[in-house]
Amino acid sequence: MKDINLAIMQREFIAITGPSGSGKSSLLYLLGLLDLPTIGDVLIDGRSTNLMTEDECAEVRLSRIGFVFQFHFLLPEFSITENVALPMRALGRLSSRAATLRAEELLISFGLRDHLRKTPDQLSGGQRQRVAVARALANDPPVILADEPTGSLDSLATAQVFGILRDLVTLRGKTVVAVTHDINLAVQMHRRIHVVDGKLAQFESPASVASIPQA
Repeated sequence: MKDINLAIMQREFIAITGPSGSGKSSLLYLLGLLDLPTIGDVLIDGRSTNLMTEDECAEVRLSRIGFVFQFHFLLPEFSITENVALPMRALGRLSSRAATLRAEELLISFGLRDHLRKTPDQLSGGQRQRVAVARALANDPPVILADEPTGSLDSLATAQVFGILRDLVTLRGKTVVAVTHDINLAVQMHRRIHVVDGKLAQFESPASVASIPQA
């Protein structure tokens, strides 16, 4: 990534678009502290991440940022409730029982009431991705970063997962930043950022994004 100057505000719903290999995921990983910049800085609530220790960065990732990936990365040996409860137990702010109850509430809110005791392999791809979003919300982070969250889903599951992400902004007040190749989704978001060769071009209208060829 080169010459990036980007500010993201509370309750924004942002699409990151661009050709394959352009740096979309690299930008997302910088925003989520999964990677650190070699030059420059990432500020979270005005706080320099360059001045944070590794433990402090880990705390921010666990408590302030939720991650959703194209592959769900759910643990196959655990039920979906246990998968969603794991980040809460890792953070240690809730008892084991309270973590389980919150996990169940999140899953029920995403239409998975009848699947709470099932393991990931007993669910469809769209259902697994809903579990992944619930897990990202486990510690109630203000920011959700999603890397191609609908990339491997059919059209129905894509609409369901996109609707959930949109509702996180409109109903829960979250900030959601999502990498996507799907311009039909990008034009429904508040702001679109196009990445080419590691550099940013920012567009404020759906038409401007729709006119950009995607690889």
